[in-house]
Amino acid sequence: MFGCKCFSWSKVADFASAEPDYFSLPSPLPKWPKGDGFGTGRINLGELEVLKITKFEFIWDYNQTQDKKKGVSFYKPVELPDRFFTLGHYCQSNNKPINGFILVAREIDLSEDKRSPALQKPLDYTLIWSSNDSSDENLDGCGYFWLPQPPAGYKAAGFLVTDSPIKPDLEGLRCVRADLTDICESYHLIFTADSKLSRLPFRVWNTRPQHRGMRGKGVHVGTFFCSGYWSYEDDERLYIACLKNVNSNLHAMPNLDQIHAIIGHYGPTVFFHPDELYLPSSVPWFFKNGAMLYKKGELKGESIDLNGSNLPVGGTNDGEYWIDIPSDNNIRNSIEYGDLESAELYVHVKPALGGTFTDIAMWVFCPFNGPVTLKIGILNFALTRLGQHLGDWEHFTLRVSNYTGELWSIYFSQHSGGKWIDACDLEFVDGNKCAVYASKHGHAMFPHPGSYIQGSSRLGIGVRNDAARSDLYVDSSINYAIVAAEYLGNEAVMEPGWLQFMREWGPTVVYDSRTELDKIMAYLPVTVRYSVENIFNKLPLELYGEEGPTGPKEKNNWVGDERG
Repeated sequence: MFGCKCFSWSKVADFASAEPDYFSLPSPLPKWPKGDGFGTGRINLGELEVLKITKFEFIWDYNQTQDKKKGVSFYKPVELPDRFFTLGHYCQSNNKPINGFILVAREIDLSEDKRSPALQKPLDYTLIWSSNDSSDENLDGCGYFWLPQPPAGYKAAGFLVTDSPIKPDLEGLRCVRADLTDICESYHLIFTADSKLSRLPFRVWNTRPQHRGMRGKGVHVGTFFCSGYWSYEDDERLYIACLKNVNSNLHAMPNLDQIHAIIGHYGPTVFFHPDELYLPSSVPWFFKNGAMLYKKGELKGESIDLNGSNLPVGGTNDGEYWIDIPSDNNIRNSIEYGDLESAELYVHVKPALGGTFTDIAMWVFCPFNGPVTLKIGILNFALTRLGQHLGDWEHFTLRVSNYTGELWSIYFSQHSGGKWIDACDLEFVDGNKCAVYASKHGHAMFPHPGSYIQGSSRLGIGVRNDAARSDLYVDSSINYAIVAAEYLGNEAVMEPGWLQFMREWGPTVVYDSRTELDKIMAYLPVTVRYSVENIFNKLPLELYGEEGPTGPKEKNNWVGDERG
């Protein structure tokens, strides 16, 4: 029904007989320092205890080619402990080893609680889609996608997949009481299958909690969302949910000793380009060597003490204050080039995904962001001013599983955006420590060396972000300072004074961008000028002039989730 004959049904036996290929970190995990619930394997969400399952049994795969790596496969969790129940099945592309998980849950015995059970069996299953068009006599080997129908007051947290038309066993899955769930959203399309009988194709997405960031309570279950009647662009809630952590004490978050152990075990090496002129420094070095606080209406700046304790605290970026450096060229040059020896990573530790993961944001400070190089086809134009500004803050974020302490992914900040990279796609250089590459002059973060185009990669037009390994690097597993971990309480981490400075770390700069760009346009054939100018108009505003950048705590991802 719904469309196509059984894709790849003849290969089910081949897949089923083979052990799935699992990803594992290069080195074993250490024994973490003693704490509360971090790294114990299970997390108490209030009325539910959840366990992360990473062992799977193959069910069915979808593939229209002979290359197994171009398909997707569906799995069910196995080796569940007693009294734990599955909430749905797992889907992943075949082009990488299995690196995901499914949560299984059991109800915590709260004998004095008179509310309805936290978990209930579904009433029935609804067939959402099948790869069979009902013309085959032998229906086994096709894929069947089932949506659990929950009792009133409960929600399903995932779909089930079978390779036969027989409905799944009602005992094999549990639905969750609605007040223990949160809204989830689709965010990454896994695959699309064309359908003959529906205007929209059948599609499968990954899911994630809609309410994220360090105050979000949504817990990622690991399940997928699928539909033949729903578009990613539709502004509607999905008809499955994620879990919610109603346990306010966040017992699975690491304590201070465990944080230091995590950073020591996973802290990446940050490589700067071999031709980088504008290197990082510590913030105290920046203050000590001439950075000054300026106030609106006053010509003379004020020296800043090493901790930044005389900077105005809190408030908003109202334009009343900013940081600048003296106009003396010798002083400016000595500051702009930074001081690699003093450089350190500034660490913000915060809950993620309802306290089931820990985000370790590592901020890099560079006194100066250098000018950009524009790429237009085979031509490269090193500009003299566009893109440069004082006080550059960039970061990357380690996401660590609180179930086991495994590094799960890293977010690489890239100017106004960024990208999450799974652990299996990182470049490990020393045990479980990976490489992070800071681009030349702009210091955007990348997982691998290369030349990355910000603009149109297809046309080869945009700003070049060149990243390469060199002897210019900072080892973040050693050179770091924890500057904030709000969940530990006010006394655990003393936040430096400069972190509370919510204004600009550089003066407002306005470039005569048209002069430089017009010179570039003059080199180009008339036939391509219009396309190039359109792409120039879409480049980040900071290329053409900007207000000085603000510090880490003023960024929306300080409290919220990363952009991407």
